[in-house]
Amino acid sequence: MIRFVHLIVVAALVAAAVDVYKIKFESTVQAERAAKLSAEIRRERDAIAALRAEWAQLENPARIEALAQRHLVLKPLDPAQIGQIEHLPERPPMPVAPPPDAIATIIEALGAEFQTGTAAGSTARATR
Repeated sequence: MIRFVHLIVVAALVAAAVDVYKIKFESTVQAERAAKLSAEIRRERDAIAALRAEWAQLENPARIEALAQRHLVLKPLDPAQIGQIEHLPERPPMPVAPPPDAIATIIEALGAEFQTGTAAGSTARATR
């Protein structure tokens, strides 16, 4: 009986050791994965910082002004170019009826011709 108990205890210790080893291995894998993700996050943050610095350089007003002077032919604004709303012309009156639809007019003309028939068709029936 004691040997059987010893055998069960040894088996339980082996099972516990295997379980502890498995947990340790899984935790090592997870730690490596976390380290890789942390490094990837660091690289992405560095890339974002570089892009923000480049964007700040590109949107620098002095740089944009120099490019505009070099590539655009712009004149200074004349105060006479700025008008007031009172000087705008009145809005044209709205048309009472909508403009005629050209396609609908053609269809109506063709429809009237088909409904009345042609003179040649009526004379051919009369001669029979």
